[in-house]
Amino acid sequence: MTHDATTAPAAPASAGGLLSALTRPQVYMSLLALSSILLIPLISGSPFLIHVFVTICVFAALSSAWNIVGGYAGQLSLGHMMFYGIGAYTTALLVQHFGLTPWIGMWVGAVIAATVGVAIGYPCFRLRGPFFSLSTIAFLEVIRLLAIHFVGFTGGSAGLIVPLQIGWKWMVFTDKANYLFIAFALLLICMAASLMVRRSRLGFYLTAVREREDAALAAGIDNSGVKLKAVIISAMLTALIGAFHAMYLTFLEPATMFSLGTSIEVAMFSLIGGLGTVAGPLLGTVLVVPLAELARGWLGAQANGLHGFVYGTVLVLITLTLPAGLVGTFGPAVSRWIDRLPGGGRREALRIAPALRTLGGTKGETILEAKDLVMKFGGLTATDNVSVSLKRGEILGIIGPNGAGKTTLFNQISGFLTPTSGTIAVRGHDGTMVSPTAADAFARLGVGRTFQIVQPFGGLSVIENIMIGAFLRHPGVEDARAVALRVAAVVGLLDVKDVEARNLPIGALKRLEVARTLAGEPDILLLDEVMAGQNQTDTMGMVELIRSIRDTGVTVIAIEHNMQAIMSLSDRIVVIDSGRVIAEGDPKEVVKNRKVIEAYLGEDFVDAQGF
Repeated sequence: MTHDATTAPAAPASAGGLLSALTRPQVYMSLLALSSILLIPLISGSPFLIHVFVTICVFAALSSAWNIVGGYAGQLSLGHMMFYGIGAYTTALLVQHFGLTPWIGMWVGAVIAATVGVAIGYPCFRLRGPFFSLSTIAFLEVIRLLAIHFVGFTGGSAGLIVPLQIGWKWMVFTDKANYLFIAFALLLICMAASLMVRRSRLGFYLTAVREREDAALAAGIDNSGVKLKAVIISAMLTALIGAFHAMYLTFLEPATMFSLGTSIEVAMFSLIGGLGTVAGPLLGTVLVVPLAELARGWLGAQANGLHGFVYGTVLVLITLTLPAGLVGTFGPAVSRWIDRLPGGGRREALRIAPALRTLGGTKGETILEAKDLVMKFGGLTATDNVSVSLKRGEILGIIGPNGAGKTTLFNQISGFLTPTSGTIAVRGHDGTMVSPTAADAFARLGVGRTFQIVQPFGGLSVIENIMIGAFLRHPGVEDARAVALRVAAVVGLLDVKDVEARNLPIGALKRLEVARTLAGEPDILLLDEVMAGQNQTDTMGMVELIRSIRDTGVTVIAIEHNMQAIMSLSDRIVVIDSGRVIAEGDPKEVVKNRKVIEAYLGEDFVDAQGF
């Protein structure tokens, strides 16, 4: 939808939020901190110090690239150095065998690394927990062994010497300062890419996938797709750094270029500095690498392996005392201090979308139809030939005892479960009935859902949670924010928009989940016990909210155990017991049905309600 802007003054954005805009002092401080990495070694003139800062730039850049997959998306890739090695070997081999300048060869290596990343990521991103990490280690080892096996091409375990052709064309210099310039430029490129991803829709999506994969699917996010985009960016950046580092080292061997230990170190720098933050990888590297390099310089051969001890010691101390990392722990306080400097305060205007899109279609037409749904889990039949149709503009209530199969039905008509048999059709935006096959496809067709157990993106603020839903129809960050602010006002969350979702009480979390789903502008809204665990005031507020949502043209299906609320809300009731539909119709008629009374309501409820 396209709207005129409505503006209102806002409090300063939180320092840790994805939406935080840098104030002028923050920009100056950031530029000063980055420029010191370049100026300190140049002013000193020490070749050793230049080498230390080249190493800092290389590892900070590697860590920033890794952070896009490991921090933002939460995919612990411990074999990430495969991309570094691919970039290094591709560039060196093109120089040696074809005389191709490394400035071109490094991009060839980046493309190959991205291709390998997609080929590995597509199957492996379906793995969860430690299995994904183990698979990346396995692929790293496979590529290392291939590099050893093809002796005639790669030099095998004996290594490969880069031709020493001096000059910018060949990226080989006698003056180490030139290496520092290139390494610093690569660091800036990686940090800029990291910042751009973080502030884009892709960054929000990656964070959503990291926090709650099911909730991300419900918001219409193609989880595997966004992870693949992240690995493409990360792999290309890592390969570019590997290509430069190969020219800096002038000697390549599989054990170094495809090192598991280095992969772990790169991940560790992000962990120390702050996973999922832009500055974290740099700060972690700046803290740890100089200590290890200086120890090597002072102790010489006696310090062999000491860097591992230094890394491990710092990691243990940070993990025990600062589990959020340096940026996560100190970042907000530093930002507040900087904002108090002259010119640091900011007031931003909030652009609030005046209305959500107007839904089309004819009231009363069938908008969703599920026929003969059977869902079996081994020997258990959760739904047994359940058929449900939904008319545009109605509120359909689904009731039944615990374990009756209500949530299983919801999971089928929202794409989270594929029925053993039966069909589901949803009216698409062009008016035709479509049978989607995945949860994100259901969401894109206009089927939004909440969860019985709330699934907020705990590390994001309230407004950022709602934006995850808004991105489904509004790819631009500012447009999504405007819609999210509008929805936050509708559901009564505008006053807590900057609060992290994990800090909300249960009533607000229920409203947040409805808001996130509503921001996706669904045609059909599936509410799974949104009144459970709420007090009477919150329940009455939720009833009014659902009615107002229906009045905007959204069709609602609600599972609920609060009989008084669901009976007053619903235009039609479906009763499920033991996986079967035992009654359907007007609420006043359903509650008189003897099967319903015996299976669920009981005589006391009917007498109390005067039916």
